Amino acid sequence: MSDLSPAQIVSVLVDKAREAQAHVATYNQQQIDQLVTAVGWVVMDGNTNRRLCEYAVQETGLGNVADKMKKNTRKTLGLMRDILGVKTVGVINDDQAAGIMEIARPVGVVGAIVPSTNPIATPLNNIINALKCANAIILAPSPKGQASCQRVLDLIHAELDLIGAPKDLVQMLPAPVSKALSFEMLAQVDLVVATGSQNNVRAAYTSGTPAYGVGAGNVTSIVDETADIDHSAAKIIASKTFDNATSCSSENSLIVIDANYEAVMASLTAHGACMLEQDEQAQLQDVHWQHGKLNPVVLAKPVAEVCAAAGIERQQAVNAKVLMVQETGWGKEHPFSGEKMSLVLTVYRARDFDHAKQLASGILSYQGAGHSLSLHTQDMSRAQQLGHEMPVCRVIVNQAHCYATGGSFDNSLPFSLSMGCGTWGGNITDQNVHFRHYMNVTRVVRPIPAQEVTAEDIFGDYQREFHS
Repeated sequence: MSDLSPAQIVSVLVDKAREAQAHVATYNQQQIDQLVTAVGWVVMDGNTNRRLCEYAVQETGLGNVADKMKKNTRKTLGLMRDILGVKTVGVINDDQAAGIMEIARPVGVVGAIVPSTNPIATPLNNIINALKCANAIILAPSPKGQASCQRVLDLIHAELDLIGAPKDLVQMLPAPVSKALSFEMLAQVDLVVATGSQNNVRAAYTSGTPAYGVGAGNVTSIVDETADIDHSAAKIIASKTFDNATSCSSENSLIVIDANYEAVMASLTAHGACMLEQDEQAQLQDVHWQHGKLNPVVLAKPVAEVCAAAGIERQQAVNAKVLMVQETGWGKEHPFSGEKMSLVLTVYRARDFDHAKQLASGILSYQGAGHSLSLHTQDMSRAQQLGHEMPVCRVIVNQAHCYATGGSFDNSLPFSLSMGCGTWGGNITDQNVHFRHYMNVTRVVRPIPAQEVTAEDIFGDYQREFHS
């Protein structure tokens, strides 16, 4: 394809995808479910999963092998559980009383932008969701994740061959993936799912193609004075360290109520965190941002490498699982208040719960509005307060946030790697993007007995109170 323009290259892929999609549009539910099971199977073999993750870490320089393996397995099993037995072919609902029959229809060809942070789990999630609704899909991986994405596709194609399904159902842009190719894909497909940088999301929204994009993460976690301190600290450290904080759902800031601040800090330290001294924090800030942007040398790297890059030599810091810094404000003048994608946790000390809410609101107003907020408490009314007052689509209570916000076996959110942030985050959806977002529904509307009303039924009380 080297002699073709980006538009022509993408057109060839889309034509092949449409032909393959037309074929599976004739599949019954059993055939569709076999199709998605074949795709999910590719990471179920431990040795295969390990090899994929080793290459991914080697090529992207992000995360760690053990956690990527867990993520691939857990996210795939969780998604397969979510869609098990779900009807996505033909009539999916028939409400006789309402006179409405719903028929599932494919959207056609899906284009998915894949971030380098999750070059295996995100493609699998997108592919399974797309195929569950009888679509074809084309992936646009990041340059760093391109080779990993190709390996996943090779495995998927082998499984599709086994069950006699067309391989062109699942394709990716050819190497080297460029912005021109990605933009052409956005314009030529029928639906876009954009996960990753906000530049990618904005490109998706301006492509002229219907798009699901997700907002930036900058998760803030509140630990109030009623919290189970050791339980909370353990959950926070487990979440923050998972895959070296590659996830947009990793905690970036921690707000601790003054009444138990010292106890929480002691517990975090016992679980492997280290609070930096003032000069060390300044050194880290200097290296963490270069020209106002996050520096790749610290992103999703082990703490020892972060310390080396910042010139921090204190052994307690070098040997820590997580580095902590202290902050009081938010905004550009306080860069640690933003998303860091590193094993660095910003700590705030709040006078009381009202002050904690004020701090959380300020942090979210700077970065991360719409995504999610974490609360550790034994007072469930406070979770409801946050749900009423904070500009977020999820309030995660007493859980390891990184695991919980994208769906977990012990909560009811759909398993997903793409969290919509609603209008707060500039997104069209406030949900975890899941299979239902990859489907059109045609409604057959039958007549039912009329349900007419009079003006008196609607306006009578109002008229008597204000216009009598």
